[in-house]
Amino acid sequence: MDPAQRTVYLDHAATTPMVPAAVEAMTEHLFEVGNPSSLHASGRYARRVVEESRETIAQALGCRPGEVVFTSGGTESDNLAIKGIHWSRAAELGPRPRLITSSVEHHAVLDPVSWLEAGGQAEVRLVGVDSSCRVDLDQLRELVAERPVSLISVMWANNEVGTIQPIDEIVAIAAPHGIPVHTDAVQAVGAVPVDFATSGVDALTLTGHKLGGPFGVGALIVRREVGVTPLVHGGGQERDIRSGTIDTPAIAGFAAAVELAVKEQAAYAARVGALRDDLVRRVIEAVPDAHLHGGALDPLGEFRLPGNAHLGFPGCEGDSLLMLLDANGIECSTGSACSAGVPQPSHVLLAMGCDPDQARHSLRFSLGHTSTAADVDAVVEAIVPAVERARAAKAPR
Repeated sequence: MDPAQRTVYLDHAATTPMVPAAVEAMTEHLFEVGNPSSLHASGRYARRVVEESRETIAQALGCRPGEVVFTSGGTESDNLAIKGIHWSRAAELGPRPRLITSSVEHHAVLDPVSWLEAGGQAEVRLVGVDSSCRVDLDQLRELVAERPVSLISVMWANNEVGTIQPIDEIVAIAAPHGIPVHTDAVQAVGAVPVDFATSGVDALTLTGHKLGGPFGVGALIVRREVGVTPLVHGGGQERDIRSGTIDTPAIAGFAAAVELAVKEQAAYAARVGALRDDLVRRVIEAVPDAHLHGGALDPLGEFRLPGNAHLGFPGCEGDSLLMLLDANGIECSTGSACSAGVPQPSHVLLAMGCDPDQARHSLRFSLGHTSTAADVDAVVEAIVPAVERARAAKAPR
């Protein structure tokens, strides 16, 4: 890429730039000393910063401050919820209780449940999805009725295709059986309305770097009455379920980002959703056989994340198309895993009914708070020649 060429960043679902409010809040405390667990004046000041940040996040997300458990990010929060709640419930339900999640979860959920199953600690059942990536509620009802269940974990919004899951209906299915519900809301907070108390879930994952905060900090919001067995033992910080020295500057930046993202959510969704709709419409006009994966376009966030445009390009390899766009300064994602440089079909698209070829020919354009109309123009200008070259490279010789 020409060093003078402007980069068009459309991978906000992977990470999004820090907002100035978060940078300011974080840097304000970087030169300060004081462990929040220390009893002297510097320690007490650091503790006050942490607790004020906890209160800020609680107010923004509709929970009690004591329900906010700080972690290193989404992966740790998911592992803490999955393993911690399952282990706690297994003590009541007996050996190897059932653990239910969906077939389209992030690997931060799928890998822990697979690990529990491989170790003989859980009977895992994956709920299927329809062609729009919405979970099969009838199958879920059958699974919870068959035998004791330790936990249901279903993401609030899918990270690849942007589909919003029916969390309220999932909670309603779980409640009569006394089953706790966890949701990975990493993609949802700041993009769609998220309120912990009214959602009815028992645990919720979020992370800083997806909503304008720093890397390496996140939270698990978990009701105090829900038992959670710790993954790490040590100093007993964070309700004795997440030991480790608390990162005061990062937490301050995280809280500032959450507060701003929630405050500006409606305006963000309207602006970014309109840009996304324009991108989808114009790309499909330019490449007529391109198609959208996931739920309906919906800037209000009832069916789909406002910034998500997951598009399929028949006759292309997604990785090749991604690199061709990258060479033109446009950064996006395939949304699929790669192992040792070999492209693998997306497990999300396969679960939605795509065949392996269809699951490899897609790109995820994810817009965010820095996205502009000029970014959309750049994609539309570059997409036709990139698709033509990708198809030529894949065609038999």
